[in-house]
Amino acid sequence: MITKTTETLAELYETDESAWLEAMAELIRDGRLSELDYHHLQEHLEDMALRDRKKVESRQAILIAHVLQWTYQPENRTASWRGTIIVQRYKLTKLLESGTLRKHAESSLVDSYADAVDMAMEETKLSAATFPPECPWTLEQLLAAEMLAD
Repeated sequence: MITKTTETLAELYETDESAWLEAMAELIRDGRLSELDYHHLQEHLEDMALRDRKKVESRQAILIAHVLQWTYQPENRTASWRGTIIVQRYKLTKLLESGTLRKHAESSLVDSYADAVDMAMEETKLSAATFPPECPWTLEQLLAAEMLAD
């Protein structure tokens, strides 16, 4: 049973985040909402949301970069590229099970594409002019298995 004060919970947040999360969950489960460490709870939730959005953007950019490589350098296709596309597609699909993150992926596609072009240029040594100025695929197309069709 939690008998910590708000000050102690604030200290716990700084020293052991997992224990702090367990304490927050227990307080909520017990209906002791007035004892919650609201300041750090808000901070933690905002950090989680930002981390999730950044994870979506990163996986999306990596997926697009490898699809660009796959598409614009077919003579250099490797099992590694195929594997990266499959893994990133799978992990991105799992992240997008949340409707909110799916909306974020769709709205960040333009920025992710710009990052992906930079990555693809670095990896392939092709010029920016090689790639379309805008992402030629929708999110659904990028997540489809047909993306690897020869």
